[in-house]
Amino acid sequence: MNPRKLPELDALERIIELGASWLDVHVACQVTMPKGGSYPVYVITLGNPSPDVPAVGYFGGVHGLERIGAEVVMAYLHSLVMRLQWDSTLHKQLESLRLVFMPIVNPGGLALGTRANPNGVDLMRNAPVQATEPVPFLVGGQRISAGLPWYRGLENQAMEAENQAVCAVVTQELLTRSFSVSVDCHSGFGARDRIWFPFAHQRAPMTHLAELRALKNIFVQSNSHHRYVIEPQSLQYLAHGDLWDHLYLQACTRPGRIFLPLTLEMGSWLWVKKNPRQLFSRHGIFNPLIAHRQQRVLRQHQLLLDFLARAASGHKLWLPTEQTRAALHAQALQHWY
Repeated sequence: MNPRKLPELDALERIIELGASWLDVHVACQVTMPKGGSYPVYVITLGNPSPDVPAVGYFGGVHGLERIGAEVVMAYLHSLVMRLQWDSTLHKQLESLRLVFMPIVNPGGLALGTRANPNGVDLMRNAPVQATEPVPFLVGGQRISAGLPWYRGLENQAMEAENQAVCAVVTQELLTRSFSVSVDCHSGFGARDRIWFPFAHQRAPMTHLAELRALKNIFVQSNSHHRYVIEPQSLQYLAHGDLWDHLYLQACTRPGRIFLPLTLEMGSWLWVKKNPRQLFSRHGIFNPLIAHRQQRVLRQHQLLLDFLARAASGHKLWLPTEQTRAALHAQALQHWY
């Protein structure tokens, strides 16, 4: 039995077809649906495959209700595919850069219109990471029931297939390089667009705090009118099972590797404020439902996604040196902690 058509998956497959001459594509896993059939989880890569060059990972659709996250990643991938037809500077950039896309990590959740995957598991609460301090009830991850939101899955079981696919891609494509960065696109937190970085499971600073401060500095210097709040997730709340905490901790066991995982949290309350009728739609709480607002959201975040590619390309020019690292670390502690 074939599952129903998923518009986002159809759109992604059209982009893949358009970029067939430049893209490497494979299916990381198949997500089986409760009533039969399955959806593929695509991995799309382009640029230099050599482990000697930096890489950027773009992830979306981790929560099925947050369609706009997948759409933002796909809009950027589509832009790159169109530019590859005429932009010689992009071809030059890709000679020294690897780009990795998983735009729809949770196609089953998108098809069902749920935050969780078809097994009822929240993929952002499913990794084997335990918070070291109390977490908010339910929101921080729970093992009471898959019928409640933020379900972590059964204790001591392997991660869900979608998360295993993400981990395999990150391990192979990002953690093998001396420098890599990723962004995972979500929606639904507050009225401001936020860029979060680890940790979610503890309030202590991450090892590469100075590097994050340096990255923020060059972003602000290059985009003085940006409206993002850049902060560790722990300033807002703590959670069990954060996938990016898990992968960052894995990266920290590899000497000489720098991996900076970011999460874009688009402030969906602003869309609801401008169109209160969205409150009566489950999708409207997490996605802009009016066409021109959706187009504006897709446009405005392309700057961030393109910045990360440029920052990775030039990482040797802005990463802290032995002489500047201590000062940047101190600045970051004062600013965020």
